[in-house]
Amino acid sequence: MLNIKCFVVNMVEENCYVVSDETKEAVIIDDGACIRGEHEAIDEYIRREGLTLKHALNTHAHFDHTLGNGHLYRTYGLKPEMNHSDVELYNNLSLQVQSMLGRRIKVDIAPLGTMIKENDIITFGTHKLKVIETPGHTPGGICFYCKEESILFSGDNLFEQSIGRTDLPGGNALHLISSLRDKVMTLPDNTTVYPGHGNNTTIERERRYNPYLN
Repeated sequence: MLNIKCFVVNMVEENCYVVSDETKEAVIIDDGACIRGEHEAIDEYIRREGLTLKHALNTHAHFDHTLGNGHLYRTYGLKPEMNHSDVELYNNLSLQVQSMLGRRIKVDIAPLGTMIKENDIITFGTHKLKVIETPGHTPGGICFYCKEESILFSGDNLFEQSIGRTDLPGGNALHLISSLRDKVMTLPDNTTVYPGHGNNTTIERERRYNPYLN
């Protein structure tokens, strides 16, 4: 059974997930932690639970989902894994912050690791996460799906009764809606969705009530 711990981090309240199972192997999804206290809280949880991090995964490369990658690399030796179409975004994190927040902050950038794509399988412990490409919020937006436990980590692609914004550079509303309808809304109704911000939801709930996908 998966154990999912959510840390709400940084100035835009992003959901960072530490996901582990009974083997104590774990992945971390979208580490956007950017201050010492946030890093320490995540590190303390990993130590307390006796976890071994195997992958640092990113649903996309916006700054609020990637600011913790440098700390993960320096502390655990993990290079961030993401879709190749978001590499340009990742390489310009400082410009992202300045553009979106109107101020400069120091960005600790980790060297990139494996480029992941549609249908790739991320393994840890006894579990597998399947990569689903959902471009539109960013060119390289992806979700991670665990079929065995009916869980989807949707990043900023799908939210409770909403979808990711598409007015930022590289965004495309038609692509996002199409990929969500074709690849995500076809998942089983009982799939629990863990988004990049806000509350959990389910595929059934979004199929019924999400105004962008009806």
